[in-house]
Amino acid sequence: MPPLQDLEQVLKQAERQRLKALATPAKIQAFLDRIPYSTERVYRCPLRVLRERTAHCFDGAVFAAAALRRLGYPPLLLEMVPNQRDDDHLLALFKRKGHWGAVAKSNFANLRFREPVYRTLRELVMSYFEQFYNVEREKTLRAYSLPLNLKVFDPWNWTTSDDSLEDIARRLDEIRKVPLLKRSMISGLSPVDARSYRSGLLGADQAGLFKPDRRDR
Repeated sequence: MPPLQDLEQVLKQAERQRLKALATPAKIQAFLDRIPYSTERVYRCPLRVLRERTAHCFDGAVFAAAALRRLGYPPLLLEMVPNQRDDDHLLALFKRKGHWGAVAKSNFANLRFREPVYRTLRELVMSYFEQFYNVEREKTLRAYSLPLNLKVFDPWNWTTSDDSLEDIARRLDEIRKVPLLKRSMISGLSPVDARSYRSGLLGADQAGLFKPDRRDR
């Protein structure tokens, strides 16, 4: 097991100031919004996200969890689980005055920040339901995971090393999932209208979009 290493211990002065400026959940979100969406199939730890200034959904959520921890929040991740015709999505959770909010990096405009106004995790996740769709305009969100506290990965230096990121992803897949819809609800879902579809893809990097196999309908 490697020696414990704190993120701020390895930062250069300019990087430390950049991280210090992320003094609210909204400012963490703004940082993620400014950096490009990564289309690479690699995971980046928070240190690499800060230095390379690029991230996809997984990288962004892990970075946000580390940044939220600096503000006194536990580093919590939640996985939103779609059907097999879409990609999953991660949220970094925070709770203020008994209500849940989220920070997220997404290629879709409407799958990012949520204010801490949701009484339960189900309420929070359902706020994403109408905007969680694939390029075939299918609403695909089906379940969500119980929160994962990244504190358990501290011995593997998840904030400064990529070594434990695959284990984090695997653990998220293993955690118990909470279903959102009954089968009768799924069969009656309508396609996303053209205007909503266009709004969600505003600014998206086409190379990073999940392409479902039309034979799997």
